[in-house]
Amino acid sequence: MKTAAPGQLGAEQGAPDPLFLPDFCGIRTVFAVVVMGEMLAFVLALAGADNRWSSLALISLFIQWVGLSSAALLCACRRWLSLLENVAAGFVSYALILLVTLVLSEAAYWLVEKPLALPGAAEGWHQDFLLRNLAVSAIVGAVALRYLYVQHQWKINLESESRARIQALQSRIRPHFLFNCMNTIANLTRSQPALAEEVIEDLADLFRVSLSDASVPTQLARELEVCRQYLRIEGLRLGNRLAVEWHTDGLPGDALLPALTVQPLLENAIHHGIEPQPQGGLVRLVAERHRDSLRLSICNSVPSSEEGPGPTGNRLAQDNVRQRLHAFFRGRGTLRVEPAEGEYRVHLDFPYVTTPP
Repeated sequence: MKTAAPGQLGAEQGAPDPLFLPDFCGIRTVFAVVVMGEMLAFVLALAGADNRWSSLALISLFIQWVGLSSAALLCACRRWLSLLENVAAGFVSYALILLVTLVLSEAAYWLVEKPLALPGAAEGWHQDFLLRNLAVSAIVGAVALRYLYVQHQWKINLESESRARIQALQSRIRPHFLFNCMNTIANLTRSQPALAEEVIEDLADLFRVSLSDASVPTQLARELEVCRQYLRIEGLRLGNRLAVEWHTDGLPGDALLPALTVQPLLENAIHHGIEPQPQGGLVRLVAERHRDSLRLSICNSVPSSEEGPGPTGNRLAQDNVRQRLHAFFRGRGTLRVEPAEGEYRVHLDFPYVTTPP
């Protein structure tokens, strides 16, 4: 008995980082800190009673000093913070931000504020300066950390819903295909038991792929092997009525895509294009590579006007594949239908990737 190679990767695609904090070592995050700090500086300067624009430079310098120092400290501590639960990591990060604010406020007081202070300034002005800076930092830091935590939870929920939706779409197998397989196996059991066993193995492989984890992508070589197994089953049922052409030479077998992407479209082609024709028809699978993108085209002959329009269907399989491509490739995978004279074509376009996007 043959064993189907899984050909699947164990990493989940697009899984969110367990730590809710962004990567403060990244340029985009640092740029966001600078922009948000400058916006806060403008707000504080506008809220001042006197010398708004003259104080903007000092306020901006101090806020950028605190923001970039906090980002650098969180960047250095990221590996340690990732070992903690998100709640604990949030409190530790909050304490680090307040610590940075306190240290830099003290430094700013002795380097800038005290030398510029007027004679006879209030004795409690030093303490007031520290408390005011800590209060602003506490409010802004709490709001920022809360926003990052809520955004992280939203991403996790969105990813979970996406995986559940894709799993539900992937798990759909048309009942008529299962019934046809059972009839084919029953007919072969007495006359050709060895061939019936092969059909059962092919059908088991199809069910195994259908019930696999939808978040785990499959390699293109494995996907095409599943398609060949499916076409072998249909070939036994339809006999000479089904002709198949493969044009997949030179196709990179390590390209990743969602499992059961091509097989439902082949099933559509046979059910809506080949079965209604008494004499049968042709199904072609054509693959093309354009730099860093791939195109798979499933083409099938269609019934003539004399034979009737054939089953129309509700395009569920096409919508299924379209949604899964869009979700897996983050908007870069598309499905396009191209009706032609005497032929029906479905084009799949997606980027060539060997690691989950």
